[in-house]
Amino acid sequence: MSKELIINAMDHETRVAFVGNGNLEELFIERPKGSDIAGNIYKGRVVRVLPGMEAAFVDIALEQAAFIYVADVLNHYHEFEYFMQLLSDEDKNALTDLERESRPACLDQELMIEDLLHERQEIIVQVSKAPIGNKGARVTTRISLPGRFLVLMPTTDHIGVSRRIEDEDERRRLKEILTGLRPENYGVIARTVSEGVNRGKLANEMDFLVSLWLDIQKKGANAPVPSLLHKELNVTLRAVRDLFTHEVDKLVIDSRGGYEEILKFLDTFMPRLKASVELYEDSEPIFDAYNLESEISRALKKKVWLKSGGYIVIEHTEALVAIDVNTGRYVGRHNLEETILKTNLEAVKEIAYQIRLRDIGGLIIIDFIDMEKKSNRERVCNALKEALKKDRSKTHVLPVSELGLIEMTRKRTRETLSRMLCEPCFYCEGEGYLKSKRTVCYNIYRDMRRESGEMLAPRITLIVHPEIAELLLGEESSLIDSLEVALNKKIIVKPDPHFHIEQYEMYEMHKNYLDREP
Repeated sequence: MSKELIINAMDHETRVAFVGNGNLEELFIERPKGSDIAGNIYKGRVVRVLPGMEAAFVDIALEQAAFIYVADVLNHYHEFEYFMQLLSDEDKNALTDLERESRPACLDQELMIEDLLHERQEIIVQVSKAPIGNKGARVTTRISLPGRFLVLMPTTDHIGVSRRIEDEDERRRLKEILTGLRPENYGVIARTVSEGVNRGKLANEMDFLVSLWLDIQKKGANAPVPSLLHKELNVTLRAVRDLFTHEVDKLVIDSRGGYEEILKFLDTFMPRLKASVELYEDSEPIFDAYNLESEISRALKKKVWLKSGGYIVIEHTEALVAIDVNTGRYVGRHNLEETILKTNLEAVKEIAYQIRLRDIGGLIIIDFIDMEKKSNRERVCNALKEALKKDRSKTHVLPVSELGLIEMTRKRTRETLSRMLCEPCFYCEGEGYLKSKRTVCYNIYRDMRRESGEMLAPRITLIVHPEIAELLLGEESSLIDSLEVALNKKIIVKPDPHFHIEQYEMYEMHKNYLDREP
């Protein structure tokens, strides 16, 4: 399977596309005025402690105060070890290497937020989740500094290896190396790309990350509050660090400055990959050349068609994302159950693809077409779990419910693609619907009857959108006739193409009164 990184770098926007077999699989966008701050480290000040929520607000110089949970304040290694001792053996075995570093929700009540933080306290925090919608950033005091091969956790005493490295001998080798390299009480995780990497390269990166943390601490000691202490890499270098592996055939970028920046970055971490970097210099826009623009447009639509003729509908709400599967034009060749199963299995692949491409997170409810056989329901659920395995974001899928729904969660750290590229419709104010033309006509009828007592002129000019005018003078002309009889007035309908389809205005026309031209 061929894999490519295609980067469109401009002053006002940078887009990074991860392409597999010619299909857009992931898209990352960064704009200077709304850049992703996840990973940034700040010196902040606690502005409010919320005992009832076991959380606090922290000022880190953003428009909205950041939010920190009590479990995210447990930053020191001895605190982490204390809570690990409280876990049962069963709980410990259930935790993966990476999950051990996530929030231990079951232990939130062991220490109170007011025992750890107080107002006006100065703390160093890292953004774990960028602001989304009207929610502020989520921060943690458990710092993690990602490198090419390692993730250094200077405030947590723990050694871990990525779950994607399955070979037990390799896992053992990496743990032994990291045990000898890490400073005392520091935590470290070996990333997937560290598989097969020699001790020397791991030692060099460990030294670099430790030095980086010491510099951050030194800067934080004298920095004003609030202030930025460390900025995460831009989207281009993050893509090189996290996605550019030996499995990627090539990286293509259309900016000479970005091209040189990438080569300089690779000189430090992976010189052998420099030969796979290309500078795109053709006149045709790079995303057009790789047929990516149409895929981006498709990822912004609510309805996505399947090859068989079926389709899925993706609806975003405040609380969750609902995905509905329909047979559409597909009628099958044999029996109904087989037709439904084939549509659902095809939808599984598209749903997993769209979730990853659109970066949909949080609670997701999938309504597959009802299947009578339990074995078919289980087959669809297992197919979904399998399709989600290559998703880098953590997902959790529950079995099919009694109502035939599949509930799943996906870790959310930033805005979805639609929220980043779109805004609420100023016509419908984000409702997603407009009043039908016939409903507008009936509203006009009621308003004119309501205001008839205040209208003294013998004629009334009604200004409406052209499509409403066509309906009032055509299929719904009886409304105008009825009004003229009821009001004993002449009604003149005038179209105005500048009017919103729901907008209309009424004017009285007295004798010798010049009609208002739209």
